[in-house]
Order: sequence, then structure tokens, then C-alpha cells
Amino acid sequence: MLQWGWKRSMSAFISGGLSALAMPPADMFWILFFTFPVLVWLIDGTAGDPGRRLIARIKPSFVTGWWFAFGYFLAGLWWIGAALLVDVDTYAWVVPLVVLGIPAFLALFWAVAISFARLVWSDDWRRIAILAVSVGLAEYLRGTVLTGFPWNTIGYAALTNVLMMQSVSVLGLYAITPLAILVFASPAIFAPASGVKPRRVRALMMVSLVLVATHVGFGYWRLQQNPVQFVDEVRLRIVQPAIQQNEKWQPENESDIFNSYLQLSDSKNGDITHFIWPESAFPFVLTQRRGELAAIAELIPQDAFLITGAMRVEEGLNDENKTRVFNSVYVINHRGEITGAADKSHLVPFGEYLPFQEYAERLGLHQLTGVEGGFSEGVSRRLLSTSTTGSFLPLICYEIIFPGQIQPEHIGSNPDGSKTGRQKADWIVNVTNDAWFGKTSGPYQHHRQAVVRGVEEGLPVIRAANSGISSVSDAFGRIHAILGLGERGSLDAELPIAIEGTYYQKIGNWWFFLICIVMLLPSVWRRSD
Repeated sequence: MLQWGWKRSMSAFISGGLSALAMPPADMFWILFFTFPVLVWLIDGTAGDPGRRLIARIKPSFVTGWWFAFGYFLAGLWWIGAALLVDVDTYAWVVPLVVLGIPAFLALFWAVAISFARLVWSDDWRRIAILAVSVGLAEYLRGTVLTGFPWNTIGYAALTNVLMMQSVSVLGLYAITPLAILVFASPAIFAPASGVKPRRVRALMMVSLVLVATHVGFGYWRLQQNPVQFVDEVRLRIVQPAIQQNEKWQPENESDIFNSYLQLSDSKNGDITHFIWPESAFPFVLTQRRGELAAIAELIPQDAFLITGAMRVEEGLNDENKTRVFNSVYVINHRGEITGAADKSHLVPFGEYLPFQEYAERLGLHQLTGVEGGFSEGVSRRLLSTSTTGSFLPLICYEIIFPGQIQPEHIGSNPDGSKTGRQKADWIVNVTNDAWFGKTSGPYQHHRQAVVRGVEEGLPVIRAANSGISSVSDAFGRIHAILGLGERGSLDAELPIAIEGTYYQKIGNWWFFLICIVMLLPSVWRRSD
């Protein structure tokens, strides 16, 4: 609390960095009971002169909040730089800019939120609620502003296992975040900036204990009430070829890569109804390869399907219309016919496209995928179907990390022009290629977010990742089959059933806003202690 200058900034940075251990693969959520109280005490020591201008008053808390968040994002997202090392000769010079620049930018959300929280700060238990709401709002904005990037939202620390995931089906990730921060920061009450009456200490700790008990108790009850169930006569085979990213797009490897998919799929072994291959499985445009489509037709049994990621090319109609490339999911039947396709609608900035793409390419800049002109964005998210399992929701790569944004809005229009309402999916297929990031913490974090999204939406998640982690998880987050990071092979599993729907699916993020308002009330309406 009494630290200042570089010592305070360094304490904030170290505490933030340690906080990243709460995320996968470490899952040390308990460390936040130490790091968030430190943040509270550091903010306590950032009081500015009330007579000075606003900027001067909030600067100390801004700096403290930024260093804490910078440490958190740097320790949690350093692996992004691994993608640039795939083509080290071209991108090596960019690695420091990306590894430091992305955390530095994301830290601004927390810094601004903590600065304004300091304006209504208090010397008592209320400041913990203020911090929880301010950082919770910052996390919500981080996940929505400028296309959003809600990776490692702090609420995931409260969702480290299947027992603790169940509350997200009611509240959603964003609503859990301020409640989690309130609980994690509550030990700060034992070293307040000034005296706090014992009854207030007891009240805050009782609230925290009730939240924890409810969180865990609800998880236990929900799992007990919903035993494992599977869809009849559906058998999945997920293929994980573990192809190195720097080898995938070499022309001489095309045949070997395609044959590896066929070998790992081997339909002679097992009564398979659905084969699932990962994102951009083919190092070529599939629709331009009749021989490969014929080989797929030979692979797939009668009434079975292949669900696979692939590039989809849309040729221009004339000289003015450029050819467009989409990152897509195909459904292919036993005759080698593409019966359905869906395009990725939430592209990765700098990975699949560049802001101001045309001007950036004139300067010699290109996105990581190297597709000239960048990938084109799908018009809207849509469901796909097979004849045996109803509709499924295809989500490509990081599309699955966005809470409340994964479902299609509607399925069409009535004759009068009104929307027909949202179509319900029966399962989620998440195809991805995390080989960009090697054996780092990134694929573990991505997998956890995919599983949590299924619990939010009440849907099983079937995940096919080129290098892992591939898995089958049900609507409650229970994992029934998994292939670890870096493993090569195929994974056979049954398809878990979906549930009717979750409270979160029905009401979205309204719980988040309500919780923020309720937690702010004590700070706005101050009664004497």
C-alpha cells in the first residue's frame, strides 16, 4: 500500500503475471486469492490530490492497473508469438512487437476501468465491489469492442473443472466475472486502508462463502440430475493428423497430407456415421480436385458424412470482381457431393485479414495465412445438417470463444418479411488448427473455452484440431473422449445429446448488467457503517 514509483509498478506487474497461472494448463485459480488483494492494496496507495485536474488524479491508478493487466496478458498470451515463428525468416522482427504490443493494448481496458473506479473508491469493503464491477465491465468491452478478443476472460478462473462450470449455464461467462473478482479480492478486507467494523468484514466474507457454496453446490446438483446420454446409432470419428504448420502448404506434401487423412479415417474399422476433419484440412482447393473427391466418396460408407474444414473459392464474375477465398466447413456425403457449406464470419485480425487490407498489401504487408487479399468474411452464421443427427453449428477456430455470439440470429423470413426466429442446433462442431502455436499454453486455453461455450449453450461440442486438443464434451462439460496436444491419430466416440436450452441461452448477458448494477448500489447509496 505504501509502495510508489517503479516499486509499485513492479509489484503490480508481478502480481498480474502470477494471476495468469489461474488459466489453463496450470488452472491454479487459488492464486487469485493472493494477487487480487495485492491489486486492491496497490490501488489504495494511489490516492491523488483532490485539488488537481482529473488526469493527474487518476494517473497513479491508471499506471498501477495497466502494469497489473500487462503482466496478466503477457504471461497468458505470450504464445501468440509462436505463430510468427512458423515463417521465422519473414516475421522474426515482428515477434517482440506482437508479444509485447497485444498485452500492452489489452491492458488499457483494465487501466481505464481501474482509473474511473478510483474516482469512487472508498476506504472500506465497498472498494472491492467497485473493483469487481469495473474490471468486469472492462472484460465485457474487451470481448466486444473492435471485433472483440475475450481470450482468458478472468471469469474462466472460476470454471476450472466440470463441477465449477455449471453456473455458466445460468449466468454466462461475463456475469460470473465480477462475482469471481469479488470473491478472489475479498481477503483484501483484512488489511483495509482504514478501520472497518468487524460486522462489515463478516458480512463480506459471508457473501463470498455463500457465492462459493452456491457455485459448487449448484454444479454438484446439476451433474447429479443429468446423467450421461448419447444419440442412438451415431458414431463419430475425429481425425487429428498433427501436421506441422511449416510443412502443410508445401506443394510436394499435398499427396502425403491427403493420404494421411484417408488412412486415419479408415472406415473399415468401426461403424462410423460421421468423419470430422479439422480446419483447412486440405492444402489445396478441394472443389478443383475430382480425384480427391472421388477418394472421399470411396472412404465414406452409405448414409455417412464427412464434416471438414476447407478453403472455399468464389470466382469473380468479371474483371472487376476479384476472386474471394473463404475459410469454410463442408458437409460431404458418400457420393462425394458437397451437401452443405458454411463460411467463417468472425475472422482473426492480422491472421486471416489485415485492417485496410488493400493499402497494407501495397506496403508489402501480409496476414499470416498468406492468402492474397485476405480471407473474405461470411455473410452470416448458419447451421448445417446431416440426415441422421439434425442440425449442427459449425464454428471455425476462435469463433467459439465469444460468449453469446455464436448462434445464428434467424433461419429466414416469412412472406410478410418478418424473421422466422432462431433455429436450434443439436450439437457444435468446432474445427481448428492450433498447430500455429505449437506445444504452448494457447491450445489448452482454446480447448477450455470451447468446452465452456458448450455448457453455456447446452450443446455437446465436437472438436477437431489439427495438432490437438481434439475432444468430445457434452452439454455439461464432461469430456468423453480426448486426443492430447501433439498426438497423431483418430478418436472414436458417441454423440452426447443436447438439452432443451439453458437460462443463459434464453436471456443472454442481461444477468451481467443486473449483477453490475446490484454490486454498484452500495457505492452509490452509502449508508453509515
